[in-house]
Amino acid sequence: MYQRHYLGKKVDISAVRNIGIMAHIDAGKTTLTERVLYYSGRVHRMGEVDEGSAAMDYMDQEKERGITITSAATTIYWKDKRINVIDTPGHVDFTMEVERTLRVLDGGVVIFSGVEGVEAQSETVWRQANRYGLPRITFINKLDRKGSDFFRTVEMMKSKLKVVPLVINFPLFLDEELKGMIDVVEMKGWIWKDESGLEYESISIPSLFMEKANELRDELIDRVSLYDDEVMEWYLDGEEIAPEILKKVIRKITIRSNVFPVMGGAALKNIGVQKVMDAVVDYLPSPLDVPPAFGKNPKTGKEEIRGNREDEPFSALVFKILTDPHGKLAFVRVYSGKFKRGEKVLNVNTGKKDRISKIILMHANKMEEIERVEAGEIVALRGLEEVMTGHTITEEKHPILLEPPQVPKPVIFTSITPRTLADQEKLAVALHRMNEEDPTFEVKKDPYTGETLIYGMGELHLEVIVERIRREFYVDARVSTPEVSYRETIRQKATAEGRFIKQTGGKGQYGHAILTLEPSEKYEFINEASANEIPHEYIKAIKEGVAEARYSGSLAGYEVSGGRVILKGGSYHEVDSSEIAYKIAASKAFKEAYKKADPTILEPIMRLEITIPKGYFGAVLDDLNSKRGEIKSVEHREDVELVDTLVPLSNLFGYATTLRSLTSGRGVHHMQFEKYQPLPEKILKKRLQEIRGY
Repeated sequence: MYQRHYLGKKVDISAVRNIGIMAHIDAGKTTLTERVLYYSGRVHRMGEVDEGSAAMDYMDQEKERGITITSAATTIYWKDKRINVIDTPGHVDFTMEVERTLRVLDGGVVIFSGVEGVEAQSETVWRQANRYGLPRITFINKLDRKGSDFFRTVEMMKSKLKVVPLVINFPLFLDEELKGMIDVVEMKGWIWKDESGLEYESISIPSLFMEKANELRDELIDRVSLYDDEVMEWYLDGEEIAPEILKKVIRKITIRSNVFPVMGGAALKNIGVQKVMDAVVDYLPSPLDVPPAFGKNPKTGKEEIRGNREDEPFSALVFKILTDPHGKLAFVRVYSGKFKRGEKVLNVNTGKKDRISKIILMHANKMEEIERVEAGEIVALRGLEEVMTGHTITEEKHPILLEPPQVPKPVIFTSITPRTLADQEKLAVALHRMNEEDPTFEVKKDPYTGETLIYGMGELHLEVIVERIRREFYVDARVSTPEVSYRETIRQKATAEGRFIKQTGGKGQYGHAILTLEPSEKYEFINEASANEIPHEYIKAIKEGVAEARYSGSLAGYEVSGGRVILKGGSYHEVDSSEIAYKIAASKAFKEAYKKADPTILEPIMRLEITIPKGYFGAVLDDLNSKRGEIKSVEHREDVELVDTLVPLSNLFGYATTLRSLTSGRGVHHMQFEKYQPLPEKILKKRLQEIRGY
């Protein structure tokens, strides 16, 4: 097998780990990543988020805001294993960065704050990882902080995430200060001796912690034995089980996502980080341990698979686009095969063939050129011109279309207007580039006013986009106040037909389509018309006509969400039928059926998690009730209250200011999109009156 040779080290595919580090905002992802880089020798100084010196937060806005905005990739070596690490954003407005990263990874490290525990965005990230079947280990951070509780967080994992946490180490406190961790696999303690965290040593477990260590080891072996007959036999016979045996079985069941190993520490105080790195090597899969990639043959439509091997036909998925002064960078995960710099590849989505001019190994925004790449690698490529996030690239003779990452729909929009004619052209270029990089950022023209509307995942998302347009593309533009992105949908089944018949003396136009609309959460188009009614070559035009009609619902002009559209039939004329006629006929049929299908308006509902000091609960609760808030749970802790609630986005603009006012500046909130749901009838009538002006 070809030996990968980077940074003076050789590894094969079994020694590769492709992992992501993910968590709620402020849980310590980037802080942990900086320590991982330092202890592995990738950097010679630990960067700090608060100082704006973190290597992985390289954008100016990341340094200024102290948050991760875009996922950053790097490569480290630890115990002769090559680990490709991606640090992902925690803020919900940048959830697409997490989504597309999870799509191409083999494993993950999920961080929870030992103070707050399992928070709202933690649950969102966990659900995203579940969707891709991603094996995970977990790290409970900030155990040096007042109010932290390792075991409370473990219980929250059970209750909120509905998973089986497997504690493999727990905190060791001496004189009420975090000094290290107790390892229940190897049954020894680990003490960190210096401030840099470089020096740590094993010790015998102090007697004060022995009872808890034995209890947790028994729990661990009891759980592990359920998945391994040999361990079960030894366990029942009361035999001692070697740490090497336990690690092997834990690895097997972690890769299957039966259990999730749990560790603790304090990244900022440099305690416990090396044990996380050990766990990545010991318990998370190599590309050989994960299922092969599934996709469809674009020519036959049949499902095919690609194994994570170099002797398979080449295939890779583009999961991120980045534009820099030298052109477009396409980040790809190679799922099968291999290729060299200078070879041609096929973009299966566009049918275009491109020559790869450079293969790049990334370290945040620093680049290292390499000559070849093979299955299991994550690299960036230059030379792909018309590529977008979610595209598949393959060798020309063996195309396959891999499943792209899911793209969440934006929930907020604003208008953007260039101040000068010169800015207008630059703005168009900037918006196109931003959309290429970020699929959750959408650009539309208001059909009534002609204004340019930009859509995003939240106020911060749009703020960052606009600031990038100003800084990177030097565009001076006015931006309006953000507005809610409402949708429309149907509540009952309806059928209608549309005709477009035009005689002009010569060749005329003829299109006739009968459509049935049915309520459905996801949009589907189903063709039930026979070829005798409507020839196959006109189906594409009918789909396009439906798509255009869905862009603006007849109830209030909002985009139509979901709904099943069934083409029931129609007719055609051997001479006069045309694509444009069927497109118009389908649009007419959809609009007519839509009016009869009891349409309504959908509003975005946000999940709001609020942490407030004791004494302010009543005022905050009254305010939430006035905003149509639906309280899901209230957790009473020693000094704070945690409120989990669902609130319409329309009532949450400026909520940070409101909460500060209600709690004397001491309340904290995190907000994320939860779902779209119909407006209450009373508010629907009022909204329609406002739109229609009566």
